[in-house]
This record gives sequence, C-alpha cells and structure tokens, in this order.
Amino acid sequence: MKRFWGLLVAMVFLIIADQMSKGAIQSSFYVGESMPIIDGFFNLTYVKNPGAAFGFMASAGKVVRQLMFLLLPVLFCGWIVYMLIKSLKGPYYLSLAYTLIMAGAVGNLIDRFSMGYVVDFFDFYYGRYHYPAFNIADSCICIAAGILVVDMIIQKKKKVSVEN
Repeated sequence: MKRFWGLLVAMVFLIIADQMSKGAIQSSFYVGESMPIIDGFFNLTYVKNPGAAFGFMASAGKVVRQLMFLLLPVLFCGWIVYMLIKSLKGPYYLSLAYTLIMAGAVGNLIDRFSMGYVVDFFDFYYGRYHYPAFNIADSCICIAAGILVVDMIIQKKKKVSVEN
C-alpha cells in the first residue's frame, strides 16, 4: 500500500509539473516563438500539436483526431491503471513505468480535452535538423517505454537461461 501512495504522489506531481510548465509557456510565448537556452542545440519553443507524438496525424480530419486522441487514450488509461495495480506486487520499476505512462497520458489528455491540441516546447536541434518538440508528459512516456524495453530484454534473457 505504501508503494501505491508513493506512486500516486509522484503521478500527481508529474501531472502538475507538466500542466504548470505548459501554462508558463503559453503565458510567456506566442505560438512559434523560441528562446535559445543552449545556442545551436536547445530552445524553448511554443508549439501547438494537434497530432500525436512528434506531430503524427496532425493533418488528419477533426473526427479522426478526436477518436484517435480522446476516446482511445481514455480506454488505454483504463488498461494502464489495471497494469499498474497488477504490477504493485512485482518489481518496483514496472510500477514506476506504468505510473510514468499514466502521468504522461493524463497530462496530454488534459490539453486535448481543454484545448484540442497538446502544448509542446522542448526543442532540440543541430543545424537544420530538429527533433520534434515535446513536453514533460511526453518525456514521462518515453522514459517509461525505455524501462519496459529493458524489462522485456531482462525477461527474455531469464527465459533463455532457464531453457538452457
């Protein structure tokens, strides 16, 4: 139970940090405005992202975007809650991964339901090559994906060593 409450506090903290950072960008920048942080590498840039990660499906019709970015993520969150509860008896890192996914999903869903787009602002680049802008919620999801990939590799190695 202690693990559950700690993860819940972490999730709430990450959602609040995500929303506060997006609000700070919206109140301090106009859309498309950039502020260099590390010249030639990293800017804060206010981007409205109507699509998915990295702008995927940004030009799709409104009905398609609503189905893909409102209904499906809400259903997916239900599955993640189930996986989080199930993981509480397993390794801590799995519970952490599901917590990060939930925090990221909720952070971006708040944007989608309230504004119809997600606010992105971390803008990394080198020369003309830009990594798609992202936010704290996206970072949570990517870190969680990394944790789950590492777990998958660990589980596969355990299975191979048991079979041999």
